[in-house]
Amino acid sequence: MLSAGALRAHLLAARLAGPVATSREESLRSYRLFAARDPRVLLGLDPEWNWGQRDVMALMADKCGVSDDPRLTTGHDVIDPERTLAALDAFAERLGVAGARREPVLIGTGHPHRLLGFYAALAGALSAAGCPVLTFAQGGCVDITTRFGLRTYNLDYVRGVALVREPGARGDASETGAHTHSPLPVRTVLGAAADAGGPLPGLVVGDHGWVCGAGQLGFDAMGLADTDDPALFVGEAEGQVSVVVPLDDAVRSDYYRPLTRYVLNRACLSQ
Repeated sequence: MLSAGALRAHLLAARLAGPVATSREESLRSYRLFAARDPRVLLGLDPEWNWGQRDVMALMADKCGVSDDPRLTTGHDVIDPERTLAALDAFAERLGVAGARREPVLIGTGHPHRLLGFYAALAGALSAAGCPVLTFAQGGCVDITTRFGLRTYNLDYVRGVALVREPGARGDASETGAHTHSPLPVRTVLGAAADAGGPLPGLVVGDHGWVCGAGQLGFDAMGLADTDDPALFVGEAEGQVSVVVPLDDAVRSDYYRPLTRYVLNRACLSQ
């Protein structure tokens, strides 16, 4: 079993934590936009509290370990690996509960190019434990506003993981889907599940709008988030999101494999 010390060393070596690729400028821009309630960074969350930019920065300093000094405006952001490890432990604990209870689970990602393998391993382990891994609305259409205007995407599942694809993209497990922050895909899936009479997920796992969109609708949701994704951490602070793991969500896909082993071992879901 991978020890916490070995995983901490990996987090730093792979730049999943410590100094990460996400820039301070990107993070500060997201905090500013979140305070202005810009839908692009709310990710489907409707915050109950008033969050100013300094409030968001203070929260991110507490949850991730970024600097809370507003005078620091350039350079790479920093994630405290101890916070990442603590959150991974909480993530694994909730995953273990889902497996023990055989809860229906929905897993979706807006980062399929990087995180598909991580989530697919979770889906496989939960399915082996007897959890229904939900795949409602496959092939359905989702209209998402992007910087290029309104685009229509298709919902698909790869190894139990929901994602969206560009129109006309071939549904092949060797492909990954499109990058998106939108909550509309998870709303579409949950709506289809409700229309079909269930089952509804006891747990939603993912990132971006998959987590915030589900949490806002009252589903138990948890996932991964970078320093420029404050919505998930605000959702956690307000109680709409169960667990958020702070890490760089855009490194090489194989760098997440040690996290997969660690989480599944901690959750007693290793196959």
